Amino acid sequence: MSNASEDSIREAGPGVEDLFRKAGVLREGHFLLTSGLHSPVYWEKFRILQYPEYTGELCALIADHFRDKNPTVVVGPTTGGVILSFETARRLGTRGLFAEKQGEGRVLRRDFTIAPDERVLIVDDVLTTGKSVRETLDAVRSLGGDVIGVGVMVDRSQQPMDFGAELFSCLRAPAIAYSADECPLCASGIPLVKPGGG
Repeated sequence: MSNASEDSIREAGPGVEDLFRKAGVLREGHFLLTSGLHSPVYWEKFRILQYPEYTGELCALIADHFRDKNPTVVVGPTTGGVILSFETARRLGTRGLFAEKQGEGRVLRRDFTIAPDERVLIVDDVLTTGKSVRETLDAVRSLGGDVIGVGVMVDRSQQPMDFGAELFSCLRAPAIAYSADECPLCASGIPLVKPGGG
């Protein structure tokens, strides 16, 4: 897939980073990311999601950015995307759904439906490789949904990504990440930590 153009990538202005600092989101060490990559920095996203006021501010940025595109439903991948889809949908006055893991992908369960050509906004917490966003996109598009945008709290991807829709991030903070076989932290003998709940 080709890289997204600069015109299709947007991020919020200054001040957002302060929210993450207040919530103590950033950790330093040697971490195994959900993507399988290793990194000296970990964004503990649930540290900010525990504060409704901070989460609300971030979801407001996403909602306001995409409001003119008239989304009719917001969908996020489990687990953080459940909170973000709910709050973003609340601010847009739409429904908020979530896509759950199934096999190698994601599906909408619990009698969630998306009508053909329904205007869908995808939301997620931290974007690194784009895997959970792509899985959610596939689940939505398989039902005929029209994805009008992707909004994330933090975009820490190393290269711009093309999801076939505009990408907006509340904060762009590219992080260094290594494959396990090329990780200098492993080579230095720094213990690997798997943070988070899964």
